[in-house]
Amino acid sequence: MIPDAPTLNREHIRPGDRICAAVSGGADSVAMLLLLHAANALARNALGVGLSAVHVHHGLRGEEADADLEFVRGLCLRLEVPLHVQHASVPERVIRSREAGEPETIEEAARALRYEIFGALIGEGHADSVLTAHTLDDQAETVLMKLLRGAWTEGLSGIHPVIAVVGAGRPGKILRPLLGVRRAELEEFLRGRKQAWRTDSSNADEAFRRNRVRHHLLPVLREYNPSLDQALANLAELAREEEARWQAELGRILPQVLLPGKPVRGGGRAVSTAPGEGSVAVELERLRGFDPALRRRVVRAAARQVGARLSFDDTDRLLALAGFGVDATVAARPGGSLQLGGGLRAERSARELRLYREEPAKHS
Repeated sequence: MIPDAPTLNREHIRPGDRICAAVSGGADSVAMLLLLHAANALARNALGVGLSAVHVHHGLRGEEADADLEFVRGLCLRLEVPLHVQHASVPERVIRSREAGEPETIEEAARALRYEIFGALIGEGHADSVLTAHTLDDQAETVLMKLLRGAWTEGLSGIHPVIAVVGAGRPGKILRPLLGVRRAELEEFLRGRKQAWRTDSSNADEAFRRNRVRHHLLPVLREYNPSLDQALANLAELAREEEARWQAELGRILPQVLLPGKPVRGGGRAVSTAPGEGSVAVELERLRGFDPALRRRVVRAAARQVGARLSFDDTDRLLALAGFGVDATVAARPGGSLQLGGGLRAERSARELRLYREEPAKHS
């Protein structure tokens, strides 16, 4: 008996769209391509889209990656789906990132290169949306990894079902139509149709944290909650909705409470236009009128205004400097200051909490 086809999320796919499926050759992406192809060929309730595929060769895994590419070529040829093949060098990007002082892992570099390619496809007019085959399993792994790192709400939102992107000035989207589907369901679907797929050997390499979480931690946690994957996916959905609500609220409040630059005698504010010299302040009296959750959001948003991201501990220290919280190591008084992560510096006056970033000293 052939299993029922998994359900694609069509919410963000419109008739007439040009959609491009990212196909690595693995089970998830192969299943996605087959489902899209079948849905587009239906006599009734068809997607009605222009379907193509993209395969990114990352310059890793040698002959195995070459074989992945040939497999995807053959699949797309059989399905008569146009294929965009893109070559990238993950090792070169990792080296460049280290030289720039912002080192990326192999996983981070590979992801960044893929999404640059997706943006270029949209910018060049080849696609309105690029679809990736992230599953519910991927979502659970991502949320758990974020939780272990101590992520904020935005991090716990995990993999988003849709991301707006702009390629060369042209708007488009990254879509994840299988985010509610289990990986095992996709593999069963492929086996029922006698469709082969490729297995990436790096998925078993426990040098990668995701693989350790996938193969060791999640199986143990499922003994305590067999529905853990769905629970983590539910947490991601709740976090996305909470974050969207907060962003709307901050969009309304921040223009009223954030002050650029610093005050000058006689009134007004001095605002520097020199690169790296921007600063922003919050009136302490306004902060006192907010509840703790909003205070935390406001000071974190203020830090982002000057290009910094606050850790949990730095947020608490900053609030303590402003006179809130219980961090006894911070003196909450006018004239106090703090050096925080990422070159961020905070100063307190009688009326304001001011944030700015210190540029690294240049050596001649």
